[in-house]
Amino acid sequence: MPKKRKDPPQARPKANGVIEGAGEVVEQRITRTLEENYMPYAMSVILSRAIPEIDGFKPAHRKLLYTMYKMGLLGPTRTKSANIVGQTMKLNPHGDAAIYDTMVRLSRGYEALLHPYIDSKGNFGKFYSRDMAWAASRYTEARLDDLCKELFNDIDKDTVDFVDNYDNTLKEPTLLPASFPSVLVNANTGIAVGMASSICPFNLAEVCQTTIALMRDPEHDIATTLLAPDFPGGGQLVYDAKAIQEIYRTGRGSFRVRARYSYDKSVNCIDITQIPPTTTVEAIVEKVVDLVKHGKLKEISDIRDETGLDGLKITIDLKRGVDPDRLMQRLFKFTPLEDSFSCNFNVLIAGVPRVLGVGDLLQEWVAFRIECVRRRTHFDLSKKRDKLHLLKGLQAILLDIDKAVAIVRNTEEEAEVVPNLMIGFGIDEVQAEYVAEIKLRHLNREYILKRTEEVGQLEKDIAELQGILDSKAKVKGIIIKELQAVAKQYGQPRRTMLLYSDELEEYREEEEIPDYPVHLFFTRDGYFKKITPQSLRMSGEQKLKEGDEVVQQLESTNNVDLLFFTDRAQVYKAKASDFGDTKASVLGEYIPAKLGMDEGENAIYMAVTKDYSGYMLFFFENGKVAKVNMESYATKTNRRKLLGAYSDKSPAASIAYIQEDCEFLLTSAQGRMLLMHTGAVQPKTTRNTQGVAAMTLRKGGRLLRAVPYAEGMLKKPDRYRKNIPALGALPTPEETEGEQLTL
Repeated sequence: MPKKRKDPPQARPKANGVIEGAGEVVEQRITRTLEENYMPYAMSVILSRAIPEIDGFKPAHRKLLYTMYKMGLLGPTRTKSANIVGQTMKLNPHGDAAIYDTMVRLSRGYEALLHPYIDSKGNFGKFYSRDMAWAASRYTEARLDDLCKELFNDIDKDTVDFVDNYDNTLKEPTLLPASFPSVLVNANTGIAVGMASSICPFNLAEVCQTTIALMRDPEHDIATTLLAPDFPGGGQLVYDAKAIQEIYRTGRGSFRVRARYSYDKSVNCIDITQIPPTTTVEAIVEKVVDLVKHGKLKEISDIRDETGLDGLKITIDLKRGVDPDRLMQRLFKFTPLEDSFSCNFNVLIAGVPRVLGVGDLLQEWVAFRIECVRRRTHFDLSKKRDKLHLLKGLQAILLDIDKAVAIVRNTEEEAEVVPNLMIGFGIDEVQAEYVAEIKLRHLNREYILKRTEEVGQLEKDIAELQGILDSKAKVKGIIIKELQAVAKQYGQPRRTMLLYSDELEEYREEEEIPDYPVHLFFTRDGYFKKITPQSLRMSGEQKLKEGDEVVQQLESTNNVDLLFFTDRAQVYKAKASDFGDTKASVLGEYIPAKLGMDEGENAIYMAVTKDYSGYMLFFFENGKVAKVNMESYATKTNRRKLLGAYSDKSPAASIAYIQEDCEFLLTSAQGRMLLMHTGAVQPKTTRNTQGVAAMTLRKGGRLLRAVPYAEGMLKKPDRYRKNIPALGALPTPEETEGEQLTL
């Protein structure tokens, strides 16, 4: 068992090859462990890895782009990506795979940025595909895109600070002097320790226009010039003015982005060509397939990923009669074809992470850019002043070139040449050194006159540069001109279309059912079929179980409700869309099994309704008839089973659903017939009402059946019309003439 020490570990020298104190367990307070071990790591991740700075770049991006700039790739020449990765390791020692991943995400081929920084050649994968891998770095080539001129134009004029790299052999910039607000133009996400950053991209021209407007008027309404985020993959942004204003004000919030699609009527399919930036083609296809497998999307016959050289494309084949727009409303609700983008504008400002709104972020960028322009101006001013100073010395010897030559010639020691020139012409050491280095061939009046002609222009330039340094308004004017030039040269039309949320038709549950004509069949043994008219025309005879027969055949549509009444005074509700389209050559769905009826329970009648209007009629064997409002069976919730569908005091002889009152022909077991009008029966709202007496039965008699009366069923119908209750009348020989005796 190792010994325990409570004192903190100290560095101990090796003794005889053995480290003193090895194997000991040291107790240390958790707070000290966090302070000494975890906090430095957390700070390193926040400051040097995950959070972008005001120039819009993380350190890994900046190191890569600066390496490419130093390699001379800001031109037409490309080089192998492997070369770039190798050179970048001098600044970024995190391995070639991490560097190449960074390079891929900045490239034009990957399509993740509105304005890519790297012009790539070869397979760089696709941002919208999870499985489309990029080629190895030895196969691809790259150079800096032309836009990078705006990042590096002034970098050699002391516009930004430089620091040593990790091994102190090279210098690298702490920021890039971008001449446009790149922090808002391209998307940037990062997860640090205890904080994260998620910046959505905006249109370059809109960002430049907004920055200019804010510089001229700090109270400018940003939403009038910066319409909304703009994604490289396009799509449709669901525009909510309050949500966008909140993001602009606080830097936090979210908005919805939808896919864009088109419907091809000729082949009955939907083509999706743009998707939200937060998802991939594979995720969308997998979700749709999953919904189809679980029976939640019955309108789709096939879905394919047809992405190719022409770009992203997902094709969805539809079944006949499906409304494509309604289907897309469902897909937007249940799949990643509509997704939310969460914003968190967390940026490092002077080494401190801050969450800023768009206005504050642009003001910080303007302050950064003002400093860059001032430093550049100061650099140019110093260079011109130094040059003017040298030319002033050259101008001094113009008065007597022979004297200058004589001084140099008559000076015995080389070290005395500069002091003698200083004394002879009254110039300082720097000027004398410059004069002394002039080649012998240049010691002529023509050369010296040509050089000194620049003095006037230099003095004018110096005055102008000094004026810029002395005036903040002139500095802002320079920044505004640069922004206008960038917007004009690199600006592009918006890719993401705006959909105003108050004009959108949101998906509602009732829209789920596609509506098309169908034929519904119900058999005596409880089998159900739903067949489209086209399929029915092509089919032969109905396939039925031996001894079974079709007792109900109705023409209807796919968006109706089906009510199956059972022999146990219960009703089971379903929708026609719950059943798949079938053919006459199959038995169909067995309703007791499909709807989970009780053991031994049988379906005896099917009612078909869309709006629950009309009445249900129940004819009982005891001669009574009950008339129940169909509304009594409508439920607000999706209840599938209703108890007490009708009275169970007497077995049901017949059940019928009618829209309007009509005549029914009742027949008793003794053969008596009664023609009654349903208007004589008052409707009830209670489902299990016992009804009123309709047919008077003699002892031992029972009502056998009741069927709707149609003209021509009886030769003398008035003989059977009675006020209820009535015994009815026996049919005359005329009624039964021609009938055969059946067993």
